[in-house]
Formats: sequence, C-alpha cells, structure tokens
Amino acid sequence: MSQISPPSPTEAGSDGQPSLKRVMGPGLLLLFIVGDILGTGIYALTGQVAGEVGGAAWLPFAIAFIVALITACSYLELVTKYPQAAGAALYVHKAFGRHVLTFLVCFAVMCSGITSASAASRAFAANLTTGFGLDVGNGVILLIALGFMLLVLAVNLRGVGESVKMNVVLTAVELSGLLLVILISLYFIAGGNADFSRVVAFETATDKSVFLAVSAATSLAFFAMVGFEDSVNMAEETKDPARIFPRIMFTGIGITGLIYILVSICAVAVVPVGRLAESETPLSTVVQTAAPGFPISDLLPFISMFAVANSALINMLMASRLLYGMGKQGVLPSFLAKVHPSRRTPQAAIVFTTAIALGLITFVSLSPDSPVVALLGGTTSLLLLAVFALVNVSVLVLRRDETGVEHFNAGRVLPVVGTITCLYLVLPWSSGRPAGQYQIAGVLLAIGVILWVMTWWSAKRKV
Repeated sequence: MSQISPPSPTEAGSDGQPSLKRVMGPGLLLLFIVGDILGTGIYALTGQVAGEVGGAAWLPFAIAFIVALITACSYLELVTKYPQAAGAALYVHKAFGRHVLTFLVCFAVMCSGITSASAASRAFAANLTTGFGLDVGNGVILLIALGFMLLVLAVNLRGVGESVKMNVVLTAVELSGLLLVILISLYFIAGGNADFSRVVAFETATDKSVFLAVSAATSLAFFAMVGFEDSVNMAEETKDPARIFPRIMFTGIGITGLIYILVSICAVAVVPVGRLAESETPLSTVVQTAAPGFPISDLLPFISMFAVANSALINMLMASRLLYGMGKQGVLPSFLAKVHPSRRTPQAAIVFTTAIALGLITFVSLSPDSPVVALLGGTTSLLLLAVFALVNVSVLVLRRDETGVEHFNAGRVLPVVGTITCLYLVLPWSSGRPAGQYQIAGVLLAIGVILWVMTWWSAKRKV
C-alpha cells in the first residue's frame, strides 16, 4: 500500500475553512485507542461475566475480542477510504443516503454514551464505598452515583480543555490498576493458593445451555471492548491515517484483549465464582483476596474510581456534543444548540443528556431484577452492536464507490461475518439478553424519534 501524504496544517477544506491540525502520530494514536477501550467494562463487569459462565470467564472476553477485531477491519477500510471525523454516521449516510437512518445511527451512538456514563457512575459509587470501607445500602450508593453525575454535569458545563497528550496520563493510571491485579494475582498463584480448575469450569444457570450462556456473557463482555470505534473520529488529526491506522488499531485491540483475558483468568483462579459474581467491585475483591493487608491493594478501588470517572466524563462530553450538533443542524429542536454565553459550552445539550442519565441511574437502581452496571453496560453494547452491524454492511455497499486512493481492504468475508455476529449478539433469542436492555434502548431511541418528529413538524409548518 503506497504512502499517502497528508495535507499541510494550513490546507483549506472545500468549505474554505482550514483543516484540522494533524498532531497524532503512531504513539499518541495507540494510547488513544488503548485508553478509550480500558475503563468501566473490565473493572466492573468481570464478576457478572463469570456469573453467566462460571470460571471460563475468559472465553466471552476472547470471543468479544474476535468480534471487535472483525468489525475493526470494516472500520479500517472506511476510515482509510474516507479519513473524516464523523465515524459511523458518515459511513452509513454515504452507503444508504437515508437521513432517518443516519439520524438513528447518530442518536444510538449518543445514547450508548449516556448508558456507558450511567454504568460508570454506579461503578464509581461502588468503588468509593469499598475504598473507604463503608457498609452502606443501595440507597446510599444511588445517591453517590447521582451526586457524581451532577459533578460531571458541573465539569461539563464549565468546559473541559481536551488534550490528546493528557490521555497518556489517564491511560497510564487505568492500565496500572489492571497490571496491579495481574501481578498480585500471579504472586498469589505462585504461592500455590489458586484454584486453576475453576478456569475451565462452566457453571451456567439452570435454564440456559452452555452455548446460550456464553452468548449472553459475550454480549456483556463486549461492553469492555467498545471504544476502538471512537478513534476513527480522530482521522483528520492523524498523520498519514491510511498508513498507520491499520497497524495501530490492531495493536491497540490486541493489547487490551490480552490484558482482559489475563485479568479474567487471574480473577476466577483467585476468587470463587459465586463471590466474584456478587461483588460490584470484582477486581478490588481479587486484590484483597490475593494480598490481604498489603497496603498497595487498598489503592485499587481508588484507581478504579479514576478509570470509571474518566469514562463517564468522556462519554458525557461525546453525548452532549453529538446532541448539540444535531440541534445545530436542525435535525433536532434548536434549543439543544444553545451555548453558554461566557463558557461557550453547549449548556442545553449538557443538561438534557445529564437529565436522561440521572433518570436512567435512578430507574435501574430501583429495579430489583438486574445488577445496575450489567444492565446499563449491556444496553451500551446492544446499541453499539446494532451500529457495528450497519457499518459492516456499509463496507460492502461502498465497494462500488471508487475514491481513487489506496486504502485498507477488509475483504468480502470479514464484513459478512461481522454483520452476522453483531446481529446475533443483538437478537434476544440468540444472545440471551434480559428484556430490560431492549426496554432501555427502545425508550432512549423513542425519545430521539419524538424529538426528530417535533423538529420535522415544526419545519413543515413554517414552509
């Protein structure tokens, strides 16, 4: 594949505006991808995954890694073919040209940010109480989660100066927690205290076959692998994206996939599955079991807090900016495009997305049926898997669009396999997803459709 020279930083686009500055080389792009994938999923859901399949918790993470890798190939073909900062919505629009479908994809991505941030807020509250040794009930954890989300609201309203280089620090902290789990677990294992027989033991629920249990666990584990798709939005700020994107994305997904599999193996070898599944802070439980009284083990809940807090802030920033963009383009009501006069932040979109998140956290926390983080994390993966299925189809549709540039080619088999696997993990009768995930996703998308219809009707009346 020949090298494509990127435009200069001062090169103007077709609209006369200067193009974005290309500041991301291979190192920063790799840290961006790894940092975006690491976060709430592995810190909070390892126990829930183990609860579905028993000690073989590593298997759903391995399958989720393969599904993510296949879909990443489709993203790589499209981002190297269309190196623009718009992601899935751009690809679906180019492939199908249907504004309603493009809107639904964009709104689904926005909703996935809200559900992910809501899951992170609950995980933050659980880790905070664990870190300070507080024995509190669900009500107090709910109040802490709501308070944390209000803190995210305040930070978002004030304005956050995003710097890609700061991601180096954030990724280092998140990664340190996972490496701490692996190293302390290996010390415990070396002492002959681990039970490796659990690692290959399937312990599924009585009403599920092994195949269905693995499918359900994979649907949940996929929440830990999402984030790689966000990197395509940095295409216009990456140096020579056609050349470096493929190897860096594969490297980033490979690193995180390996870490996740190692963490899940260590977790079930150290802690019995039943105890792991009942914990809202599973990795803290692993460290405290492997090294009780060891001072550094007390740090993990706080590292976990930092990791999930970072995930929540990034996702709420993304969700509010997407909503603001749709309001500015006239796709949604114009009040969502209102900007604070001094802070220059999209205040209406920030308040609106935060209100949805607060409602989600409260509703799900008061539901006795499903673990909060698992339900919200599963909804996030449900929304994104549906988007990924459309992206895989878009690759095949856009093969007829000759751009005249060298780009990554995913082949014909992988996009088809990606479409089938993503749809399989979306469907309720094959993935074993609880009905609550579909209800939450349906309500969120219904809100978007109502807002879209209101905007369309208002515009029609003005004509």
